Amino acid sequence: MYDNLPVRFAGVRQNAVLLAQKFLGEILHAGCVAVDATAGNGHDTLFLAGLVGESGKVYAFDVQRAALDNTYRRLREAGLAGRVVLINDGHERMDRYLPGPVDGFMFNLGYLPGGDHSRLTRPETTLQALELAAGMLKPGGRISVVVYTGHRGAGEESRAVEEMASSLDPGTYGVLKVVFANRSALAPFLILVEKVGREDENLAPEENTGNNKRAGDRYPGGTG
Repeated sequence: MYDNLPVRFAGVRQNAVLLAQKFLGEILHAGCVAVDATAGNGHDTLFLAGLVGESGKVYAFDVQRAALDNTYRRLREAGLAGRVVLINDGHERMDRYLPGPVDGFMFNLGYLPGGDHSRLTRPETTLQALELAAGMLKPGGRISVVVYTGHRGAGEESRAVEEMASSLDPGTYGVLKVVFANRSALAPFLILVEKVGREDENLAPEENTGNNKRAGDRYPGGTG
């Protein structure tokens, strides 16, 4: 799976979102469970759906119905809609929908690109979601958080995320902060989290999925 990733480090060109995808792509495979905590226009959701295979599942959360509609269209066009449950609710309540431990979480904070810029992720709900994610993460699992600093309220949220990440028990979690040193101070940065665990019991077992069938055009899991 690693060798087949569409993103390599040399091609990232300082794109925080693509680097986050690479971080998750190194560990996710067929049969895994993944969460896109901020579905937006569905780019990360589609990426995760391609990794988990027909035997895995992706749960994608967004409070904006327009974001889930955009995400569903993207998944349907790729034939991957059947691998994803779309949930119209805040990520701070994602424990109500997830059936058990999770292999990987992706967060892309801020506002919906092309949407209403006044509807933003907020520090209090982001922290609740991150605490849930850390608690539900399997040994060997990973969390990526793309943090933006240039919009209204971003400073408070970015500080809160850094403080939360730095408070995680170093005996249980490894935490990295990735910044692009030759970019503006307002450029997005990454928080990357990995839960420690023995290699032989980290994630869902590898599966040989063979030829994947195309998923049906159903709209899975939205709560309205």
